Amino acid sequence: MFYRPEDGHGLPHNPFNAIVAPRPIGWIATRGTDGSENLAPYSFFNAVAYTPPQVMFATTGKKHDRDGTKDTLANIRDTGVFAVNIVEYAMREAMNLTSGPWDKDVDEMEMAGLRRAECESIDCGRVADAPATLECRLTQIVELEGKSNLVAFGEVTGIHMRDDCLKDGRFDVTTFLPLARMGYRDFTHVTETFEMTRPGE
Repeated sequence: MFYRPEDGHGLPHNPFNAIVAPRPIGWIATRGTDGSENLAPYSFFNAVAYTPPQVMFATTGKKHDRDGTKDTLANIRDTGVFAVNIVEYAMREAMNLTSGPWDKDVDEMEMAGLRRAECESIDCGRVADAPATLECRLTQIVELEGKSNLVAFGEVTGIHMRDDCLKDGRFDVTTFLPLARMGYRDFTHVTETFEMTRPGE
């Protein structure tokens, strides 16, 4: 099968997200200038550089009261900081709950029964029990083709790792089974890893 996205795929559901999968989930915490707290998951998320460490996430929708975007990006635009929490399998239901179209004044972390801790290098809350959290300072926001398609890039200024996730000096993902997004309504989680050596190493 071949199709041009501009012509449509003719299938019951869009296959694009299922093809580009699995995708890590950035569970992004922000704080508004008014002190409001926000937590929402984004699966258009990844690390993009080592030195300095940098990450990105994209938001692809908007709310009527947020000037062409969603609460997360609106807060980042105003404050310049955000915290990316890594989602473990055990937190899947809480993560899903925070994905709803909640009002700006709803504290999703509190609603989902999650403990909040303060970040160290930025003025922002984080999910206290997450396997890891990346504290980030915004470097740029890029507008993509299409309506309300925006990408935020951030430099990682602080990293939290849960002690039980460190094994023999490595951050071991099999200790917490990171959640990943597939297509449609599907998710998966990492249960095992394998190693390969690059040529020349």
